[in-house]
Amino acid sequence: MVLLDGYALARLKEEALRQEVRTLQETRHICPKLVVVLVGTDDASVLYVHMKAKACARVGIDCVLETLPEQTPQAELLNLLERYNHDTSVHGILVQLPLPKHVDTRRVIEAIAPHKDVDGFHPLNVGRVYSNSLYTGFLPATAMGIMQLLEHYKIEVKGKDVAIVGASNIIGKPLASLMLNAGATISLCHILTKDISLYTKNADIVCIGVGQPKLLKAHMVKEGAVVVDIGINKVKGKVIGDADFEGLKSKVSFITPVPKGVGPMTIVCLLQNTLYAAKGCA
Repeated sequence: MVLLDGYALARLKEEALRQEVRTLQETRHICPKLVVVLVGTDDASVLYVHMKAKACARVGIDCVLETLPEQTPQAELLNLLERYNHDTSVHGILVQLPLPKHVDTRRVIEAIAPHKDVDGFHPLNVGRVYSNSLYTGFLPATAMGIMQLLEHYKIEVKGKDVAIVGASNIIGKPLASLMLNAGATISLCHILTKDISLYTKNADIVCIGVGQPKLLKAHMVKEGAVVVDIGINKVKGKVIGDADFEGLKSKVSFITPVPKGVGPMTIVCLLQNTLYAAKGCA
């Protein structure tokens, strides 16, 4: 069994990004700038936002954190986004999810200018991924990170059977599109799937991200399968994934740890998207 070490790979990619940011500043006098908007004080969201800010600092990207009270009216949030849409010094805009219940998440996502949507959630960018457009816009960071992790470890996707457990707009659906574009045959499972093991036990690669601790057990995968655990759960003070790591590690060929697997790759891909936007490629 080989660990898919997203933390180590992210650090390598950060070093390359640091060099690219420096070159952009020296040759074109452009400093990439990312605005991160946080509404409320959800503990997990606060943690994620500060992790992103620290990663920006490590590579030389200017990060502006806009922290708004939980009861901020939707109109006020939309006005803020509109202001940053027209601010030419800002290259990327990210609104940390989830948003408070009184805010229409879809409306907020669609309010971000597509060329600054470094999360890759705007319908225009989603459509480009779905259609495998040559002009791709931004790839959603988590799905993008998973594909880069598999590529780094030379895990072939083309011609493979892939089971994805979790059909969210943020992870499952875009990951399915990228896998399909790469030549895989996809099974996309969700909350109404009667028996996910019918799909996972025949898959060469299993990706799971539903927020259910240790949902994926050893009897649900075949010998030598690759498991990508996207889940983040806190149980008795310990962070664990959606896959039963201890039960699976003697059966699979590759598996991501939680933490230090997919999470660091998500953040570094967000940085890549921000640099991409700063270069005027989006």
